Amino acid sequence: MALEFTDTNFQDKVLDSDKLTVVDFWAEWCGPCRAIGPVIEELSKEYDGKINVGKVNVDHNPQLSINYGVTSIPAILFIKDGKVVDKLVGAQPKSNFVKKIEQHIA
Repeated sequence: MALEFTDTNFQDKVLDSDKLTVVDFWAEWCGPCRAIGPVIEELSKEYDGKINVGKVNVDHNPQLSINYGVTSIPAILFIKDGKVVDKLVGAQPKSNFVKKIEQHIA
């Protein structure tokens, strides 16, 4: 299951992690966000133990959105060694996520 990232646990769970972390910035009222929700859950199961996968609710954690310049959601950031290494914006097919993940865990 995808983790829930917040303003308080982001440093520990994402930035300090030694694994690639896929972070989905989303909101409950966002249709495209809900559309990719199941894809995010599938990725968290398929890559369990290899990468971290989680979600940031932008309404509950506005500081993270500001820090990462998230102006459109869904915005999916790929973070490794504390740095954003890739990004996808908008609803995307699962293959796009897999391609980005594979590029950064190789």
